[in-house]
Amino acid sequence: MAHGARIAGEPRLGRVTQDNPTSSAAPAINEDFLFALLREAAPSGCERRAADVWKAEAATFARVSEDHYGNVYAELGPEDGPTIALMGHLDEIGLIVSHVGDGGLISVLGVGGWDPQVLVGQRIRLLAPGGDILGVIGKKAIHVMEPEDRKNASKLEDLWIDVGLSKEEVQQRVPVGTYGVIEQGPVRVGDKIVSRALDNRVGGFIVLEALRALKDAELRHRVVAVGTSQEEIGVFGAQVSGHRLNPVAGVAVDVTHETGQPGVSEKKYGTVPFGSGANLSVGPMTSPAILRQMQDAAREEGIPYTLSASGRYTGTDADALTLVRSGVPTAVVSIPNRYMHSPSEMVDARDVKACTDILAAWIRRLKGGEEFLR
Repeated sequence: MAHGARIAGEPRLGRVTQDNPTSSAAPAINEDFLFALLREAAPSGCERRAADVWKAEAATFARVSEDHYGNVYAELGPEDGPTIALMGHLDEIGLIVSHVGDGGLISVLGVGGWDPQVLVGQRIRLLAPGGDILGVIGKKAIHVMEPEDRKNASKLEDLWIDVGLSKEEVQQRVPVGTYGVIEQGPVRVGDKIVSRALDNRVGGFIVLEALRALKDAELRHRVVAVGTSQEEIGVFGAQVSGHRLNPVAGVAVDVTHETGQPGVSEKKYGTVPFGSGANLSVGPMTSPAILRQMQDAAREEGIPYTLSASGRYTGTDADALTLVRSGVPTAVVSIPNRYMHSPSEMVDARDVKACTDILAAWIRRLKGGEEFLR
């Protein structure tokens, strides 16, 4: 079955919207492309589906390629020019089948960082070789728990996937190593976008949209947008693609914690509410030269932004890119995100637009020959 095909019995779900007539008008972004990316299942190591959507979109205006590690590339500008890399990872956290037990119940391991509490009761799409299979995360019902058990947090090893088939059928159709993701597609909620995999499909979207904004510009650099792989398990795709491109400078685009939600410390993460624009990272691993240039571009063009401090590594593709070869001056641009690594992450289209704009504005101002010295 092609990955876009409908599973038998699966309802036909259209786009859900929940307009808020009292909110300010959201900026225009390429929502059709973003939603197409978000609908695809692409856990770390199995990014093909999202990569295909990204690459097809890129081919409408840029030169495209890919590598053996799952990274996809789109580029503009002179092919022999100094390279600027814009990275946004396309992978998401997922699950991988480790065992089929009695009754056909499936045990899984996490691919990336899970809070098992968010898995309880979710529907799961298993990317089985013969075609996708839907299942549900099972857990003992509260009625049959001992009182002490009700106080304990769920552990991944105590959960299972139930696909409603016999053990023999499951063993035949769902081999060990089959990947899975939560079955939760994108919706509009008021003026926000909600979906699984916004971390970091939205970053992959932004780097390509920034490149699209430059398609008619007179570029002095070879500008390459990269949809990277395997960020969630160790920023490995950024290391591979960074070595291949050997850029003179780069930017990693990812999500950061939106600080208007309860329990997220502004003292730790900075003041990063929805609608505050692009969040720029300041710290020892990021380039102060690129930061200054981006701030100048933002001020000149009226692009909103905030700053957040990072005392060590950034937890993004920048950590790999900045150490490639002899070192790459790298910045981090982030989108405020609520409910990270859950089925219902949330971002604001205003912030998505600001991140796109600040990348394009920075690149337009580069004259060529910059050394990006600290």
